[in-house]
Amino acid sequence: MCELYAAADPASYEVIRRSMRIQGAVTSLALERRIWDLLQEIAAKEQLSVAEFVSTLYQEVLARQGEVKNLASLLRITCLTYLSDLTSDRR
Repeated sequence: MCELYAAADPASYEVIRRSMRIQGAVTSLALERRIWDLLQEIAAKEQLSVAEFVSTLYQEVLARQGEVKNLASLLRITCLTYLSDLTSDRR
């Protein structure tokens, strides 16, 4: 049952730390390589850099909800939502 997942390339879940400026403050994010790859794909579709996309997303969530409690988790869920939407579009 888990063979598909157990066979995942370890490089895909290697944690990569990147720093970016969000609302004037430098923030460091530690995310899996596959998440960074998906963020790059999403950002490219929006014609933004990853930093611009993350900053825009942060600002939009802040405007809607008043705070962003866990940016790394928000970005992971963003990637899952993106993949889910791609899958449902193919049906």
